[in-house]
Amino acid sequence: MLVLSATDAREQRTLAERIRLGDPLAEAELVREFSQRIFVMSVSRTRDRGGARDLVQDTLIAVLAALRKGQLQDPDKLAAFVHGTARNLISNRLRREGQRPPTGPLPEEVAGASMSEELESAERVRLVQESLSHLALQDRQILWMTLVEGRKPGEIAAALALSSDVVRTRKARAARKVADYLKKKMSRTQANLPHR
Repeated sequence: MLVLSATDAREQRTLAERIRLGDPLAEAELVREFSQRIFVMSVSRTRDRGGARDLVQDTLIAVLAALRKGQLQDPDKLAAFVHGTARNLISNRLRREGQRPPTGPLPEEVAGASMSEELESAERVRLVQESLSHLALQDRQILWMTLVEGRKPGEIAAALALSSDVVRTRKARAARKVADYLKKKMSRTQANLPHR
């Protein structure tokens, strides 16, 4: 179990509150912060990388749903809440499948948790967040409601007091800006890599 400093507890409380208030960047921050930890915990208990990825998604969905509804009793203990949710979902899956957690050392490829893959994934997440920060707040909301919440333009229009045509136009323009930004950043990153 993690022991947190007062600063860490304050940051967790702030993050939980931002998610409760509907801040999509806070939700992305939670995903970035906890995905790797949940993945390593899941792989170590199940020895199944594919299943572990599913457990990461299931855990994050359950945690985000609870935070959005304000169901976390002690926001200072967000990390413990995420850890406990992951532990319960892993145990439920093992029980459902009639398995026991494997014993013995982790295989080397799991112990390393494919750090290069995880670092690349973290870099992609960072770049996406960076690109989103250059958009107007309403454009970020439109992208979030479309891509994450799966809402239709009419629903978004009603929620944001806009017309459906405006939502479609702003969504297309925002998606294009994000794609252009990422393309530019990725080409710079590739150009700076050493050639073999």
